[in-house]
Parts: sequence; C-alpha cells; structure tokens
Amino acid sequence: MQRMGLCIGVKAEAIADYRRVHAAVWPDVLEVIGGANIRNYSIFLREPENLLFACWEYHGNDFARDAALMGESPAMRKWWALCDPMQTPLPTRADGEWWAAMEQVFHLD
Repeated sequence: MQRMGLCIGVKAEAIADYRRVHAAVWPDVLEVIGGANIRNYSIFLREPENLLFACWEYHGNDFARDAALMGESPAMRKWWALCDPMQTPLPTRADGEWWAAMEQVFHLD
C-alpha cells in the first residue's frame, strides 16, 4: 500500500459549487475510483488560501496504469469536466500534472 497526497488551488468563486458536488459524488465515479485500487480517499480545503489537499491509499501495483484506466472512463471524464474548471493548478507542478504530487515526510498509524 502506498499513501499519496496531492495539492491544487480552487477558485474562490467556485468553492460553494465544489463543496456541493463533492457532497454527492456520482456513484459511477466512486466505482471507478475504487476500481483503480484507491481507498481511504479524502479531500481537504484550506481557506482563505483556497487550496485543496487530496490524500488516499493506493492498494495496487501500477498506479500509472490504474490512473490511465480511470482517465478512459466516461464517468470520470464527465466528472473532471465538471470539476477541473473550478480548480487552479499550482504553477510549480510537474509537467503532465494537474494536481501537484506531494512527498510524504511523516506518517503515524
């Protein structure tokens, strides 16, 4: 199992909508996420900086493959089309990233 954390900005004017859609994530999106071996997924919001922090446990053995399969899902593509315009990627993110990957520096079970 691998713990993963990512960060992205959220537009101030979109926070209410972002909260609303995440209060009722579509069941087919949840199924795709679970099928990609992702468990214990949370997204946190930090205001007034308007930052989102996502963290999850990855229980597979090839995250790149599972992420690519998620991206092929029509449900995920519709979800991302809804959510992506609400987000502001960090200018320092790596090439090809939307959410910026973070390094785990501490964990306690």
